[in-house]
Amino acid sequence: MTINRRALLTRSAALAGALALSKQNAIAKALEQTGLKELYQDDFYLGTAIGHARLTNPPTGFNALVAREFNALTLENDMKWERVHPQPEQWVWEYADKFIALGEQHKMFMVGHVLVWHSQTPPWVFNDKNGNPVSREVLLARMKSHIDTLAGRYRGRVHAWDVVNEAVDEDQGWRQSPWFKQIGPDFIEHAFHYARAAAPDAHLMYNDYNMHNPGKRQCVVDMIKRFKQTGVPIDGVGMQGHIGLGYPDITEFEKSIKAFAAAGVAVHITELDLDVLPTAWEHIGAEISDNFAYADELNPYPDGLPAKIEAQLAERYAQWFALFLKHRDSIARVTLWGTGDSESWKNNFPVRGRRNYPLLFDRDYQRKSAYHSVAALRK
Repeated sequence: MTINRRALLTRSAALAGALALSKQNAIAKALEQTGLKELYQDDFYLGTAIGHARLTNPPTGFNALVAREFNALTLENDMKWERVHPQPEQWVWEYADKFIALGEQHKMFMVGHVLVWHSQTPPWVFNDKNGNPVSREVLLARMKSHIDTLAGRYRGRVHAWDVVNEAVDEDQGWRQSPWFKQIGPDFIEHAFHYARAAAPDAHLMYNDYNMHNPGKRQCVVDMIKRFKQTGVPIDGVGMQGHIGLGYPDITEFEKSIKAFAAAGVAVHITELDLDVLPTAWEHIGAEISDNFAYADELNPYPDGLPAKIEAQLAERYAQWFALFLKHRDSIARVTLWGTGDSESWKNNFPVRGRRNYPLLFDRDYQRKSAYHSVAALRK
């Protein structure tokens, strides 16, 4: 049977319309029920991260769903240096402004991500016009100017900032980033001082992944104590929370919560997602430069999760949220790194082209078993 092009386009348009209506109906159904933020309102802020696509072109009802479920909001990428300040004299405010407007509309706790990071920072920041590394003094001046402009623009409107991101490597020493090499380890202290001056009322955080690692934990604890002794204004530590069905050891994660709280800062779970796919060559973490070749055995659920894995995901989420509730006096916020599975970076990291299921809502924004297991802890 042959189908002419007009018939094919008509059929495709009808199918697209049906799928869009189905997603809108799913979101509308979810909105009829009590959101997680109400269930956890006496415990900690409950947040999500919003990416460029959902910020600029959300499905019908998406913003209302986010507002119903969450009371904290992080912008996934568009406040990072390469997006918001791609050239020395160029600033791109459109998306950050839209993010702020969305959060303020719904009276959310707003998180700025991120002021100083080695990754997703354009080369011009670290180099001169000839491609040579700039001096300590020049790089500090660029850091200060960036923080003054970005944090200053949203002064009083962004309630917490990830000031420095991922400055400790997996060997529990300082990451040998351009910030470290060209300035020295005190680049972190300068960043926090600049941030306090630009945003005096904001909650200032150090943020990192694999914070359950005992060596990394101790390195960060030592840093916090030193900062407290020397007057560096640090208020919180962000534990990113990129976890899986079999890792990390939850008891080690709990030790880190206790250690950071004991050092005198608030604990934030900043980028929570739960990977259900096989690890790629024992890769665990969030080093975004890592990249592994696709293989079918690393993408075992292209058509949906088996019931057994769905149940494991729900049980694992309940286990982690039970831990957060146990330490709610130390935890200020728990933020999911995305709302629905289709948005998650875990579909492409560290292997592009996989289909992952790491969040509480599915690709049609219906509540998953994992969502209900988290909700059940507070009902």
